[in-house]
Amino acid sequence: MKIPYGLSNFATVIKEHYSYIDKTSFIRTLEDEGRHNVLLRPRRFGKSLFLSMLYYYYDINSANDFNTLFGHLAIGQNPTPKHNQYQILFLEFSGIAIDNHESVYTAFSEKITNALLAFLEQYGYASELHPAIIQASTPAGKIDTLLRLTQGKKIYLLIDEYDHFANALLADDLDHFRSIMGKGGFVRAFYEAIKTGTQKGVIDRLFITGVTPIVLDSLTSGFNVVDNLTLNPKFNEAIGFTRVETESLLKPLTQLCPLSLDSLITTVTQWYNGYHFAQEVSAMYNSDMVLYFIKRFDQRSCSYPEYMLDENIASDYGKILAMFNIGHRDDNYEVLEELLNDGFVVAKSRRKFDFDKGFDRDDFVSLLYYMGFIAFDGNELTQQRFVIPNYVIKVLYFEYFKIEIERRNQIAISNRTIEKAVIALALYDDIEPLRLEAERVLKALSNRDFLKFDEKHIKMLLVTLLYQSAAYFIQSEPEINQKYPDILLLERSPFAVKYEHLIELKFCKQSERKKHLKLWDEKREQGLAQVQSYLQLPDLKDRPKLSAWVMLTDGEEVVVEKVYRS
Repeated sequence: MKIPYGLSNFATVIKEHYSYIDKTSFIRTLEDEGRHNVLLRPRRFGKSLFLSMLYYYYDINSANDFNTLFGHLAIGQNPTPKHNQYQILFLEFSGIAIDNHESVYTAFSEKITNALLAFLEQYGYASELHPAIIQASTPAGKIDTLLRLTQGKKIYLLIDEYDHFANALLADDLDHFRSIMGKGGFVRAFYEAIKTGTQKGVIDRLFITGVTPIVLDSLTSGFNVVDNLTLNPKFNEAIGFTRVETESLLKPLTQLCPLSLDSLITTVTQWYNGYHFAQEVSAMYNSDMVLYFIKRFDQRSCSYPEYMLDENIASDYGKILAMFNIGHRDDNYEVLEELLNDGFVVAKSRRKFDFDKGFDRDDFVSLLYYMGFIAFDGNELTQQRFVIPNYVIKVLYFEYFKIEIERRNQIAISNRTIEKAVIALALYDDIEPLRLEAERVLKALSNRDFLKFDEKHIKMLLVTLLYQSAAYFIQSEPEINQKYPDILLLERSPFAVKYEHLIELKFCKQSERKKHLKLWDEKREQGLAQVQSYLQLPDLKDRPKLSAWVMLTDGEEVVVEKVYRS
């Protein structure tokens, strides 16, 4: 089984016999929906391959390859009359530097120039026409020139990553963003030229992919010809994988290794599932992440990848996390705290963004939703409830939360120290290094306003420390037979640990401890009793590697006691 991880060229995937999940049935649905459409999905979700599929289906130059590329697929069995009827103009806007206005303008203009010249060459236009494109002084002028030169033809315009540089620019400099996207900006002028092309009929069809609707909203009336299909239930499954599609890719692994499909799909669901792009639809898997998992699965040892998130994807998401800077960083940080503490946030989702009116909490939560950092989880009257979709995103949140702790309090938390503490836990059943690091960080924070110093905030700090190591699958307050232990550290492939751990945290304020001398002991006894009750649960009783602990703290001192099964 050849896995097309990292491949976005449809012809390569099909001709070289890579595994392909057939999404061609959405071609007909897309045609029925309208001529000019945009479909947004999180980064690294399979958008480019979908766009490439459209390219080869509609490209007039690919007509001779139609049966090879599509004959065995759904659309090939029942093609639409429009297949291979267009000249395809393809644009993409990744890799544009945002250092200053001049660099953005230059890179954007070069992208347009190169794409238009490639178009003219591909469809056999005379080379004498090239200078007209090159000499046009603006990106909008270049598009206007092409439309004039191709009058009478039918063009299908495909735009990939339409907002890639703009999202980065928004996080870096809101005023700069407004200057190029707003009225009089060169990006807005460029899309106004495209709009003119659709009105004249030269651009007969248009399909755009990206991550957020922010650029579309900023262009407003300058580019109001597209229908946004992002939240349309018909297209929930167009990009990404369904559970059935994911199982079909995982099934061959069960023929190679003594693993059940149920165990594989459970793990992959925990890590990569949870994305809802409309109400009352099934959750989708991140297709790139699923393909990464299968490609990096060690068939010799039948073990999972050491890193369940590809570093390239982690880097992309790290850049997107810079968008926490948009608006009021402290207010955005409170949303993050709420997510990590409570597991959800409630807000009014935005379908449009208007930066001239400011950027509030609802805007920020909605932005997280479009980026894939939270997922729709139902309505609460007039508002929506959002949750963290999966373990990958949770890891990224806790990595960012650690950075925020360090930045806001001018302290350093050593990942090497945490790794050593986790090694001591995993191999030697020794919790002392973790206790020492937790105590050190709490003392450093005790005189600051960062932590509110109640039990849930201290637990969040402890979990943040643990998330800096990939050795365990970490669960915070998991539901186990209607009980909720604070922290579970469970073994995960490919790491072989000698000990798993249950940690119950108890907090006693220093002021209360001084007033009520017995309160500390009462908290300790309460924790010991809770842990004993957890150890009797069927799901924990049969875990021979499980060690259990009560961790007691007043916000500075940390005391840990091991609990043995009674």
